[in-house]
Parts: sequence; structure tokens; C-alpha cells
Amino acid sequence: MENNKQNTNAQSMREEYIARINRVIDYIEKNLDQEHTLETLSNVACFSPFHFHRIFKAIMGETLNQFINRLRLQKAASQLITNAKKSITEIAFDTGFSGSATFARSFKQYFGLSASQWRLKENHADSKNCKTNSKNGYLVGKKCEDFVRSSRYVDSVTQNLNWRIEMKEKKLLNIEIKEMPEFHVAYVRHVGSYKGDSQMFEGLFNRLMTWAGPRGLFVPGAKVMAVYHDDPKITEDEKLRVSACITVEADTRVDGEIGKMTVPGGKFAVAGFELESSNEYEEAWNMVFGKWLPGSGFQPDDRLCYEIYHNDPKEHPKGHHIVDICIPVKPL
Repeated sequence: MENNKQNTNAQSMREEYIARINRVIDYIEKNLDQEHTLETLSNVACFSPFHFHRIFKAIMGETLNQFINRLRLQKAASQLITNAKKSITEIAFDTGFSGSATFARSFKQYFGLSASQWRLKENHADSKNCKTNSKNGYLVGKKCEDFVRSSRYVDSVTQNLNWRIEMKEKKLLNIEIKEMPEFHVAYVRHVGSYKGDSQMFEGLFNRLMTWAGPRGLFVPGAKVMAVYHDDPKITEDEKLRVSACITVEADTRVDGEIGKMTVPGGKFAVAGFELESSNEYEEAWNMVFGKWLPGSGFQPDDRLCYEIYHNDPKEHPKGHHIVDICIPVKPL
């Protein structure tokens, strides 16, 4: 009995620590172009600066500075490909670097390529130009090759914004450009690999719903979502972040492992799918990025991607998943 109580208390304490670190991560992500001090971020977490630094590293597996630097570099790498009109210097400042020289050194050290090489398609196509950064242990070559392969755009552009593309057999994809609202969400977050791990996703949502149900948050119009914080073509699998979310009122109080954040609105490509199983999600995402996006006249914008779920597959007569894949976009 006493052991069970101790285990419960320990679990509650860990959940509280994770929730505080998640608040800091949300703050950093929202203000990535700003200077962050240990004192400011420890205040967000409600820890002393000394303890906060240790706790952050213990939970995230990297120091605070390493985490911030990695997010900035990965955001810059994405912008170099998807925003060809933006200069490297502009991207450096936009992602929080103090100058182009500092950015250049950090980028080369992390990716094994200069920013200009990363941007040039012909250099990316040659995987020999991408290398493992032995100092930090990043497997850069594969990331570089995969990212560029998935990011190339065809030259032809169409103004038709409503597409119906056949996925396989009778599966159809309907894509529209929509102005999506800003969402306030409560979430449970996972850090690590998630590809094909349906049990992990189910566990996340079960924990979220166990918290949300007794609080009466399943109100008409509430949306259940998964928010993806990182580009899996750039970020190492063990550092990928995904949040299982439910929309809530802005003043909703959260506790324990449950966090709260704002998902930005704006122009999105919203792709509606009816998938036969969870194994088809990756194919659906690849369809949007690989077949629709290149000829759409749009490019990905620097906001969060997410999925909105419209049903519980367990209640569907055929077990289908009815979902919208939402990708932030802007004109080419």
C-alpha cells in the first residue's frame, strides 16, 4: 500500500516536471528568433536556474543551449529549401542567430555542408557532400539526401486549388486551401520516434482523454488533433516531438503532464482522407507533399503541421480513419 502511494507520488512529480519543461519548449518555439537567457527560461519553468539546467538535460537528453541551437538550425535548413527568395543572412537573423558568420559556422558544423551548398539542389543530390558530424553524432548524410529529395518542386504551376487525386484503388484525396483559425489546445507530448507506432499514439490520446473527459471538455466543436513540431526529414528520430491535443478555451487550467499551447492559424492546405488503417498515414502525407504540393503554386510555410481527427476508427463499421492533414502554406 505504502509502495503504491510512493509510486503514485513519484509519477505525479515526474509528470509535473515534464509539464514545466514542455512549457519552456513551447515558449522557445514561439520565440525562436529572440535571445533566451537561463534566468528567463527557468522562470517560465518555475525552477531555480541551477536546477532547471540539470532537469532540462535529464529530461530532454541535451543541454538547453544544444536544444535551442538545434531547433534554430533545423528551422533554417527548412527555410533554405522552401523559401528560395529569402537570403541566407535573412534566414540567419530570422532563426535567432546573432550574425551570418556565427550562423555559417554552426550550420557547417551541424550539417557538414555550408548553407549555400544545402540550398543548391545539385549539391544535395550528391550524398557524398553530406556527412556524419562525428563531434555531435548526427547522421547528417541520410537526412540531407532524404530532405532534399522530398523538397524538390516541379516547374509547372497550376492555379487550381481543389484537387481530387486517387491514392490507390478507391481512396480519394480532397485538398482545399483554407484559412484556419488559431487553436488553443491542451496536450500530452511524446519525444522520440513515432513512425508506425500506433500503440504509442493510442496511449497518448488515452492519457489525454482520461484527463479531458471528467473536466467536461468534450463539447460540441472541440477538435482532437496531433501536432507535429519537427520535420522528420531533418530531425533525428529520437528527438522528434508530437503532441496529442484537444482544443480548449484559452483560460482552461491544466495540470500534471497536461500542457497548454496555441497552434497558429492562417492559410493551410487541408487534405481530407478516409484511410483504411493507421499504416496509411505516411502514404497520405507523402501524397500531399510529393504529388499535390509541387504543382499547387504554394510552398510550405514556417508554422506547425497537424492532423484533425473526425472519428474514432473503433466506431467506424470498417475501422476507417477519417482525418484532415493540415499543412501551412504560402504562395511560391
